Amino acid sequence: MILIKMGGSIITNKDRPLSPRKKTIDKIIKNLKKISEPVILVHGGGSFGHYWSVRYDMHTKPAKYDYHGIAIVKNSMIELNKIILDSMVKNKLNPYCLPPTDFMAGDKPIISKIKQIKNMAESNLTPVTFGDALWYGQKKSYILSGDRIMSILAKSLRPRLSIFLLNVDGLYSDFNTKKLIYDMKDQQASIQEISMDVTGGMKRKVEEAIKISKMGLKVFFVNGNKPHRAVDAIQKNKFEGTIFRG
Repeated sequence: MILIKMGGSIITNKDRPLSPRKKTIDKIIKNLKKISEPVILVHGGGSFGHYWSVRYDMHTKPAKYDYHGIAIVKNSMIELNKIILDSMVKNKLNPYCLPPTDFMAGDKPIISKIKQIKNMAESNLTPVTFGDALWYGQKKSYILSGDRIMSILAKSLRPRLSIFLLNVDGLYSDFNTKKLIYDMKDQQASIQEISMDVTGGMKRKVEEAIKISKMGLKVFFVNGNKPHRAVDAIQKNKFEGTIFRG
């Protein structure tokens, strides 16, 4: 089983609010059709949910955020999710939409529900879930990122490979010179030591990737503009990006 995260920076134009990159989404989806084993798909919010969560000052820590902000974030994620589902249906895949509330209670995963996701993926459906604004309880809510969902699912489902599709070639040791880290062998290195570019969204991705790799699982950062590289990693064990080894 393969776990794939389509980052918000690859499926949307993050510098323009509410602007999907439909051609890129279609290109990624067409490449997913080439994968012969079960796939679970996660996507981020980009210029949809992420844009609104910033506008309403919502974070991953549970707190009493603006209720209208919660509604707008959720509505925008449903809108983006529908674009991805439509692309999958158009390309003859069988997407099965799974809002994270289907397998999360507050900020805790529901393990029995997560294990059902694997059964869906093995039944010729492609489960699709996404980062979202979630109800926590006690009048609080929080943002559950797609990156965090990746490590939650990986812990229970033990995928053969977890892939993060980015808008860059992988993780850089020097962002200015675009010097790429091909193999993250030193799991003990701090985020700051790994790259000066590891901030914000990329920092979260690296943190979750390290969590997954410490479970004894393999993680791959790859350029989503070149989705054939993800297919090559799955089918040919050929990695053009950054690999985190368990």
